Amino acid sequence: MKAIHPFLRLTPFRLTPFPLAQLNGNRLPDDLLDEFNIQKLLVALLAIGVAAGLLAGLEWLINWSAERTPRRFRLIIKQSLPFWKALILFSTGGYVLNLFLIFSPNNIFALTGTVAVALGFAFKDYVSSVIAGILALFETPYRVGDRVNIGGHYGEVTHYGLRGIKLRTPNDDTVTVPHNLLWTEAVVNTNDGALEAQVSVDFFFGHTVNAEAVRRILMHAAYTSPYTQLNLPIAVVITTKLWGFAFKLRCYPIDARDEFTYRTDLILRVKAALDQDPQPYPHLLSQR
Repeated sequence: MKAIHPFLRLTPFRLTPFPLAQLNGNRLPDDLLDEFNIQKLLVALLAIGVAAGLLAGLEWLINWSAERTPRRFRLIIKQSLPFWKALILFSTGGYVLNLFLIFSPNNIFALTGTVAVALGFAFKDYVSSVIAGILALFETPYRVGDRVNIGGHYGEVTHYGLRGIKLRTPNDDTVTVPHNLLWTEAVVNTNDGALEAQVSVDFFFGHTVNAEAVRRILMHAAYTSPYTQLNLPIAVVITTKLWGFAFKLRCYPIDARDEFTYRTDLILRVKAALDQDPQPYPHLLSQR
C-alpha cells in the first residue's frame, strides 16, 4: 500500500475505509486509496468548480437558444439538457474519484458493495430519486417542456434535475417533484414531447337546447381562434345528463404554453355567439 500523506493523520477528516466497511462487516481493500496530496485536492476542487460553471452556462445557453429558434425546435433543444447535465456530472465524478482511489477490478467490486449498503441506509430516498431520474432519461415519462400531472400537481416541466423535476403550475407556482414518485404514482403527460396539447372546454345547456346550433357555434369558435392548430382534429362531444346536455369542445392550441389563454379565448368567442343566439341553461336541482 502506498504511504498516506502525513496531512491525513493530522486532520480530523482522515480518509480511512474502516467506517464504511463496518456496515457490511468486511474491510475494504488496503490498496483502495491512492496517495493524497494538496495538489490533487486543488485539482479536484478545480474540476468541481469547472463542472458547476459548465452546468450553469449550459442551462442558460440551452434555454436562451430554445427561445430564439423556430417553435418546432424549441422542445427538442430543451429536452437535450438532462442528457448533457448527466454527462457532465458523471464525467466529473469519475475524474475526481480517480484522483484519490485506485480502480482495480477487485477494488471496484468491494467499493460498490460497501457504498451500496451505506447509501441504502443513509440516503435511501435520495438514491431512489437519482436512480428513477436516470431511468426516466431513457423511458421519458416526462421531458422539459411537457405538461404533466404527477402527485396531484399539474404544470409545465421547466427543470430536470438529478433528484427531481420542477413544474410551473397555472398559478405560476414552482413545484419540485422527486423522481421516485415514478415508482408509486401515475404520470399523466398531456403533450408527450409535442408542441400541441389537447384542450377540453365544457359547456352546459338545458333539455330544450338546439344541439346542432350549439355544435356549430363551438366549431366556429375553434376554427376562428388565432391559437388553434388547424392541422389537428377539432371535435364536439355531446352527452346527456339528468338536467340537460353537456357539450365538450376538444381542440389543440398551436403552442401548449398557450393552454389557458386559448381556453379563455374559446369561452369568450362562444359567449359572444350565444349572446346573438341565446340557448337555455340547465336548471340544477337544489340539494337539501
